[in-house]
Amino acid sequence: MKSLIDYIKEAEEKKVAIGHFNISDLTGLKAIFAASQEASLALSGREAAKNLQLPIIIGVSEGEREFIGARQAAALVKSLREEFNYPIFLNADHTHSLEKIKEAVEAGFDAVIFDGSKLIFGENVRKTKEAIDYVKDVNPNILVEGEVGYIGSGSTLLRKIPEGAVFQIEDLTRPDEAERFVIETGVDLFSPAVGNIHGMLANAPNPKLNIGRIKEIKEAVKIPLVLHGGSGITDEDFRAAIDAGISIIHINTEIRLAWRKGLEQGLKSNPEEITPYKLLQAPIQSVKEVVKARLALFNKML
Repeated sequence: MKSLIDYIKEAEEKKVAIGHFNISDLTGLKAIFAASQEASLALSGREAAKNLQLPIIIGVSEGEREFIGARQAAALVKSLREEFNYPIFLNADHTHSLEKIKEAVEAGFDAVIFDGSKLIFGENVRKTKEAIDYVKDVNPNILVEGEVGYIGSGSTLLRKIPEGAVFQIEDLTRPDEAERFVIETGVDLFSPAVGNIHGMLANAPNPKLNIGRIKEIKEAVKIPLVLHGGSGITDEDFRAAIDAGISIIHINTEIRLAWRKGLEQGLKSNPEEITPYKLLQAPIQSVKEVVKARLALFNKML
């Protein structure tokens, strides 16, 4: 099987994006993996290709890792990859300390994100470089992502734009600072602030992405770009962002919302049922539908 960076470079060449989907429990993982298999079959049939597999990245934030267990998450993803010979990878999403980076590396993650986006630029560079030096010394094959530009935190339904999040043109990540950050840190992947925010606005559309800025940053840094805060972004913006240079897209809030709605429907439809795995079939189906739709869009099947 190819490495994660090979799949990312392939996505760059094809002008498609790899879906990065967060989980909080086994329900989410089962749904996402099933969706990726079904989407792969659909794409294989469309392109008359055999065994075409769409790579996916499973993300777990610090909070999600604390709930699931870092080693347990790594074991689950590794077991799926080995049993089905499927390109499913695990990422330590939004990690804010070297201690938590070490925990993910020791657990066997394929990629880690050091999130210093709230720090001043120089401090962000220093701490990101510290994380990279550690990771690459332990295992040079683990990918490290860095971020410049704060887009809020928490995959939740929002009543307003997160305080401090940047989406005005003068506040977005600049190409020159992105280039400097990448050169000084040596990150494998880069995440900019280009109008994206974490979470979904409950009563209004999310801000539009600045596609021109994505193009400028891509030209400046030359490495794969990651779009965080994908939930709530329009299909039109997704397509344009991928064409502009985005190679990985994060989806979490949409998954959480689908899980919640599915569970509520399952409980409503089966008021007497008390068996967890039976009740959880509804949220599995809800999450699967969201993920399949996103994979189809990211891989230009729609």
